[in-house]
Amino acid sequence: MSVRPSIESLEEEIVENFSLFDSWDEKYEYIIDLGKKLPALEQAYKKDENKVRGCQSTVWLVAHYEDGLVKFKADSDAVIVKGLISMLIQVLSDHTPDEIIQAKLGFIDRIGMTTHLAQTRSNGLLSMVKQMKNFALAFKLQNESAKQ
Repeated sequence: MSVRPSIESLEEEIVENFSLFDSWDEKYEYIIDLGKKLPALEQAYKKDENKVRGCQSTVWLVAHYEDGLVKFKADSDAVIVKGLISMLIQVLSDHTPDEIIQAKLGFIDRIGMTTHLAQTRSNGLLSMVKQMKNFALAFKLQNESAKQ
């Protein structure tokens, strides 16, 4: 079994990648590239119940619980937003519900996302994080009730 990097080390990796760019144009280009690399979400998941509420753009987010780890898949109709959800998946996917629930996600502030995103996008980013943590909490509660 391979050892999965911690959420903190994955966050650090993103911070380091962002430090390579001098301008916000370059950083946005990088975010768009991350979005382009995100595997396409199957059409069957692109339904209303999988939409993240609170996002101006359409974002579909699904989670699966497998071998004690939460695995996320997502897509968006907006290139920047697709890049943002891609970063969140990179950091949070393949971790335990507890790790996800407790994740501080300080990298969002450290790379300057909260100050460089429009208010609506910033709110959307928080909605995506909240939804991912809600999935983790649901899996945790499901798991605990199954053990009883």
